Amino acid sequence: MRANKTQHLLQEKDVKFWGNDIWPGNSPDLNVAECIGSIIKDEVETKMLSETEYNRYHEDTLKMHIENVLTSMEEDTELFETLLCSYPSRLRAVKNTNGRHTEY
Repeated sequence: MRANKTQHLLQEKDVKFWGNDIWPGNSPDLNVAECIGSIIKDEVETKMLSETEYNRYHEDTLKMHIENVLTSMEEDTELFETLLCSYPSRLRAVKNTNGRHTEY
């Protein structure tokens, strides 16, 4: 409800903004960190599933794979550049679907 009060205050002060009627409040497809988190999760999961059943359930094995994936991502500037450059199309897609699921 506070968001509605904020929007009403902005309207009263004639501040231009995209309200809930134009821009959806729930836009998870714009969260690049969520996308990176999904990539990390998928890569770690693939590595864990390739382990023997004995090693698959060890915390040290999980930590090792997380560290390896994060280390390899540090060098992957193309991934981060692609994600950042995708923002204009992400914004359009989310707006066009009124905040519902997009291809991102």
